[in-house]
Amino acid sequence: MRILVCGGGIAGNAVALQLLRAGFDTTVVERAAVARPGGQAVDLRGPSRKVAERMGLLPGIRRRQLDERGMVFVDERGRQRASMPAEMFGGEGIVAEIEITRGDLNQVMLDEIAALPAESGALEYRYGDWVEDLDQDADAVRVRFASGAEATFDLVIGAEGLHSALRARVFGPHEQFTEYLGAYIGFFTIPTPPRTMLETGWVGVHIVPSGMVAVRPDPDPATSMAIISVRMPADDGLRGDIAAQQRLIRDRLAGNGWVVPAILDSMAEAPDFYFDEVARVRMAKWSRGRVVLLGDAAYCGSPMTGMGTALALIGAYLLAGEIAETPTDSARAFDRYEELLRPLVTEVQKGTEAAVRLRHPTTGRGVAVALTLVRILVSRPLHPLRVLITRLIGARGEYPLPDYSSVAAR
Repeated sequence: MRILVCGGGIAGNAVALQLLRAGFDTTVVERAAVARPGGQAVDLRGPSRKVAERMGLLPGIRRRQLDERGMVFVDERGRQRASMPAEMFGGEGIVAEIEITRGDLNQVMLDEIAALPAESGALEYRYGDWVEDLDQDADAVRVRFASGAEATFDLVIGAEGLHSALRARVFGPHEQFTEYLGAYIGFFTIPTPPRTMLETGWVGVHIVPSGMVAVRPDPDPATSMAIISVRMPADDGLRGDIAAQQRLIRDRLAGNGWVVPAILDSMAEAPDFYFDEVARVRMAKWSRGRVVLLGDAAYCGSPMTGMGTALALIGAYLLAGEIAETPTDSARAFDRYEELLRPLVTEVQKGTEAAVRLRHPTTGRGVAVALTLVRILVSRPLHPLRVLITRLIGARGEYPLPDYSSVAAR
């Protein structure tokens, strides 16, 4: 069996690793010229941590994980208003016990792929390329790449993220499946603020009316990751226009205190500036014929859920496992993958609009209320709100994972 994976990010490389271990010849096509380093921090908790362990990824992750000790909420003068250590909620709260940059997690999987034994499936990477066209029937999928190359595959997996070109080509336009949730988010690398403004190893958060500014540790102590989110109506003119995106951020955040002026000064020179809408993807079915979607392309819950990477890893594990279980019946494999994962996706996607509103109060009074809620969570273990959140976290951690011996890690 020959399988094409569209997208060389976390979801794509995770499913490629497991498919190769199961003996399937796998091609990964990635639009970027090289694997992308750095990026936003992601976490592993509950079932995603269990998947990482089963895939043999934890040793590599441990070597590269970030030194994140918790989250501290500050005012415009940098004064601490509330702090939430990573140990809260059993290490599975807002800041989890295991935090790692997207680029480093991706590299852990690439290292595992490079170390696969000779009896694994054959591997081809096509960086700087993408699917230009495809045609499928009951027996195969014929693909033409942007480079002009053509090839035939038994299955195609789309793991390209929120704006998946494969999804648009096979299932329909983005507007059919994506839902704007009322905010935009951006992140980029900045020089690490002085310790007087942010203690080493802590994520600093400053909430302002209709916006939020955060600074997270990087693997390099000299740099940090700035995270900006803004609550506002959708603006199609922002798409792809970096100058307009940065102008919006300056207009919305100018005049705020803490390290906001330094962040705005560094933004134009940042080598990795990223900005996108906070959106959710909902699809009635994740597969069509011999094409199936994985990760954000099929079920993005938005960054507000904190579960994008978790769902990508879990989904990759389930999809590869089901393909290995029934290699001659892809329809059954796709249906089982969806049957197993959809309940968790549905649970994760609940309340995302409310999460946007809660994290982006529109008035100074709303900001004060939000900080009061954080202080309650931190200082009152038996408060009903904290008890409820603890139960929800525990329920997600109990998600049952099948054991696929045919794609078990070495």
